[in-house]
Amino acid sequence: MGLDFGNLARISGITFFRLSPHEQRAFAGMNDLGVGLMKGFRKNFLRIAPMFMISFIIMNWAHEENRKLYRKNPKDYENDV
Repeated sequence: MGLDFGNLARISGITFFRLSPHEQRAFAGMNDLGVGLMKGFRKNFLRIAPMFMISFIIMNWAHEENRKLYRKNPKDYENDV
């Protein structure tokens, strides 16, 4: 065990193949990924879009209603000096 770090054990019969990071293709297969995402988006759009639209409408209504309820009534302050 007195060897340098990285050479702590010798294993025979195993070959390691490594590729330099500079030789790898960083964006290999990205076109296929984009095509698959678009297919899945088109396939599930009609399932998901109505839920998002309904939730947006409900949240918008709730936000406006909250604003109306918490707004001060100007008639309560007409006689203040």
